[in-house]
Formats: sequence, C-alpha cells, structure tokens
Amino acid sequence: MSSSDTVPATGLSTGLSLRAVGAGLLAALVGYASSVAVVIHGLTAVGASTEQVVSGLVLLGFAMGLTAMGLSLHRRKPISIAWTTPGMALLAATGAVEGGFPAAVGAFMATGVLIVLAGLWSPLGRWIAAIPKPLANGMLAGILLKLCLAPFLAVSQAPGMALLVLATWAVVGRVARLYAVPAAVAVALGAMALDSSGGLAGGAVLSGALWPGVTFVQPVFTWEAMVGIALPLFVVTMASQNIPGLAVLATYNYAPPTRPIFLATGAASALTALGGAPTINLAAITAALCASPDADPNPARRWQAAFVGGIGYILFAGLAGVTAVMVTRSPPILIEAVAGLALVGAFGAALLGAVQVEANRTAALVTMLVTASGLSVAGVGSAFWGLLLGGAVHLLHWRPSVSQPAK
Repeated sequence: MSSSDTVPATGLSTGLSLRAVGAGLLAALVGYASSVAVVIHGLTAVGASTEQVVSGLVLLGFAMGLTAMGLSLHRRKPISIAWTTPGMALLAATGAVEGGFPAAVGAFMATGVLIVLAGLWSPLGRWIAAIPKPLANGMLAGILLKLCLAPFLAVSQAPGMALLVLATWAVVGRVARLYAVPAAVAVALGAMALDSSGGLAGGAVLSGALWPGVTFVQPVFTWEAMVGIALPLFVVTMASQNIPGLAVLATYNYAPPTRPIFLATGAASALTALGGAPTINLAAITAALCASPDADPNPARRWQAAFVGGIGYILFAGLAGVTAVMVTRSPPILIEAVAGLALVGAFGAALLGAVQVEANRTAALVTMLVTASGLSVAGVGSAFWGLLLGGAVHLLHWRPSVSQPAK
C-alpha cells in the first residue's frame, strides 16, 4: 500500500499539523522570493507596464493559491502549484513580439487552453512526454543561459549592489542552500529600496501602486505569438514543470490523477491571462517541501502543507504593488542578476540532462545553442527553432537497434 492510500477521502480527521503548516508557509516564501524577479523580468520583456505586472502578480497569487487549496483539499494529497519559472525565463529570452503585450496575453490564454486539452485528450500529454528529454533539457538550458550570465555581467555595470548580492548568495548558500536565493533577493530588494535612482522613488509606491489592482488586457491572437510564445511555453511548462512535479510526488508515493490537475491549472491560466497573468502549473522544487516527511511524518496530513502554501501565495498577492514598483524602477541588470541567481540550479540540472547521454549530446547541444542564440525567423522565437533543428539532428543521428540477421 502506498502512503497516498492512507489519506482519508473526506473530513479533517487527521487533525491540524503544525509542521505541515510551517512547511507550507516556507514553500510559499521560498517559491515567491526565489523567482518573483524572474516573473517580473519576463513580463516586462514582452511589453507589460508596471500596472500590468502588478495585475499579473495579483492574479498569479490567487490562481496558484486557490488551485493548490482546491486540489490538495479535494484529493487529500500535497499538490503544490507554482508559476512557470522556466516559462518566465522563456519570455525574457523571447522579448517583445508583434502586437505587444496584448499578443503575449493571447499566447498565455492559448497555453492555458493547450494544458486543458492535455487533460482532456491524453495523447497530447503523451506527445509532450515523448519529446526526447535531452532535447527538452537542451532547450531549457539555452533559455536559461543568458539569464544565468547576468549576475556576473552586473558586476561591471552596478558593481556595489551586484557584488553584495553575489556575496550574500554564496555565503548563505554555504550554510543553508535553500535560503541562498531568498536571502539574495532580500538584499537586492533592500538595495533597490535605498537606491535614490529607483526603488520607492520618493514614495511613489504610496501614491497608489501600494494597493495592487487588476488591469484587464484585451488579448490579441497573432501567428508570431502563437508559435513564438504559446507553443514553446506549453512545452516548457509540461516538460520542465508538470512532468517533474508529478515525478516529485511519485517519489513520496503520491500519484494524483493528472486530468483534474491539468484541467484546473489550464483553466485558471486561461482565465487569469485576461489580467496579464502567465501560466501556472505543478510545482517541482517546492513540491518536495510539502510532500516529504519534513512536512509531517504522517503522509495523510501532508496535504495540509500544500493547502497552507496556497494561502501563503494569496497573502503574497497583497505585496504585488510594492514588489513590482521596486523591481521595475531599479537597474535592469540588477533584476536580471537576481533572476539569474534564482535559475543557476535549474540551468545546471538542464545542462546535465542535455549532455548526459553521449548518443544524444550533439542534438541536445544544437538545441541549446540555437535557443541561446536568440535566432528569430518570421517573428518566431529561438526556442521553437532550437527544438526544431535539434529534433532534425536527433532524427539524422538516430540509429535503430541492431537485430540479429535472419538465418
């Protein structure tokens, strides 16, 4: 019997677990603080204004929180939901597309619809899972490469703040790796707030941005955005978030059905896209905080960690105005540096997954290099072309298994 089988179908008979509550709040804090700069950088890169960034963060907080609360409560399993950090890195690498931010919003909606279709039509999910892992990892590594270089490029442009952030990340990582990025983010935000050229900008936050609101964005559907953003974002979300998220849950003997997860996250993504929010999905890294024995020795009570984590994300939505204003009014290279530090671990894992198998190494490296090059043809971004060209090399080098000749 798996540990998930011990979870009761209804009721709160297992009682409230304080350890699970603490783990859930920690997961929300780590998930938000370690990658909020990546989200803001990705949204601004595709043309979002400060007000639209605030709106996106507010709706992301509610979408992640309510979806995690609903799924974990209904299934009695620690189903953690997060924003797509690799997808946000994809937006940062892609940049503005024809049609501006409304076209990006149209792509966000299309991505949500594709995730819903993956839940309704299982072959679509299987096709994504069938993409060779070295190619998917190569695409992700290429997306992350430029951002991961930013912390070191920032030293030449903003040496004081950049070195302080890097030192914080390195020193805290030596003692407690889990807190390295949040600590670096805290130092960066402090530096932004004190920077006379940006940050709070003489109390500009208090003039209205302190109170976050939702801004409706009329979506525009363009071919360039569909192929350059929606399709790569769907692939990255499924291959780098949903599939690893399911693997993390399976590690701790939880096997929730995928259909309700994809339907819920896809529908929430499509709906909140109208306010500028990008895709949500299964959490991968922070999922372990809620599903492991550290959350509670009793597997039947760990769902409470994911539930409380959802509450934490809703609470963080109230900080959207302060966070967005401080980040968007600070030196862009510093924002990229913080985002890059948050993605170093993901880049290392993606690079290892891309080159680990020698037979697939060339195709994976082609995928990574084309993606990292920023190549754009007919308005379609480099992630699509990297996957396409890498796939062509993979097929060219593929050899069927050798069978014994017939006698």
